[in-house]
Amino acid sequence: MIGFDEVRTPALLVDVDRLDANIADMAGRYRAAGVALRPHVKTSKCWNVAQRQLAAGAIGFTCSTPAEIAWLRDHGVADLLWAQPPVGPVKIEFVLSTIRDSGQFLVALDSVEAARPLAAAAGAAGLVVPFLIEVNSGQARAGVEPDRVAQLADEVASLEGIELRGIMTHEGHLARYGSDRAALERTGREVGALMAESGQLLRAAGHRIDIVSVGSTPGATSAPLVPGVTEARPGTYVYYDANQTRLGSTTLDHCALTVLARVISTQRAGVAIIDAGVKAMSSDSLGAAGNLGIACDVEGHPLPDVVFADGNEEHGFLNGVDPARLAVGDLVRIVPNHACGTTNMFSRLLAVENGAVDATWPISARY
Repeated sequence: MIGFDEVRTPALLVDVDRLDANIADMAGRYRAAGVALRPHVKTSKCWNVAQRQLAAGAIGFTCSTPAEIAWLRDHGVADLLWAQPPVGPVKIEFVLSTIRDSGQFLVALDSVEAARPLAAAAGAAGLVVPFLIEVNSGQARAGVEPDRVAQLADEVASLEGIELRGIMTHEGHLARYGSDRAALERTGREVGALMAESGQLLRAAGHRIDIVSVGSTPGATSAPLVPGVTEARPGTYVYYDANQTRLGSTTLDHCALTVLARVISTQRAGVAIIDAGVKAMSSDSLGAAGNLGIACDVEGHPLPDVVFADGNEEHGFLNGVDPARLAVGDLVRIVPNHACGTTNMFSRLLAVENGAVDATWPISARY
């Protein structure tokens, strides 16, 4: 084990006790509710973390990229969902090669235009690709509008080479409610009800709907717990982050991921420059209210009145600093706004136990 003072900064740290508690809590919630847990692996991209999620009861993982899928396949995980329509010949061929290895692989589709090329290629190869229809439940990113789900299901039903298994959504718009947790929870339940009702309508029309899947950490206590929802796909919960504390999903003492940085300059009054800039932090601010994360001391306690206001590539600006409390050479820990984006900035994770670094965990499947 090594102390923080021996770590080259900036460095990404994970508090293992908090990580394990977060994983156990979410797994227990859905086990009690009879809802399958398929976490989003993009949050960690780390096998040491993924193993813990599987051991706690996760049925598999949700993936964003082919790299994540291939990496998990190499570790023997078969039950995967690619939560993005596979558009273009390269991605279609990747789907087919994955299906040849294991038919458990699921993809997301939200249009006939995305479905037809995939179905044609799969049919020509003598394969069948299982898929979920992605529904727009309010975020207005990918996803068919709810009033067109049945029409899309009917349109793709005649296509050989693909097979409908269910529906999915990502209720990312819940983050817009900020600190209004009551409104967030209410909207989350509305999303769950929308998805459950859509599943019932599709079944009544003769379609196979085994899976009704929702997914987000802000919605983890609402959307998946509506009767008729079968699967939850939160991701950020393994670490939590500053955005999740602002949304009321957790409290700071559950945040397991921090960036360790060191003060390198205090030339201007009230400002400390640290060696962690935007290349060490996520630029995804969501409800960050003008900062890049929560600045804490080396024990993880928030620094009073200090705001991580801005950053250059390798420099971070901490405003509101009392010179008597923070000097050149001091270490700070930053709880990032968005854990998933911050993870993708690093190639390794330093596992912290008993206040010291105990192990190095690789971060994989980055672009």
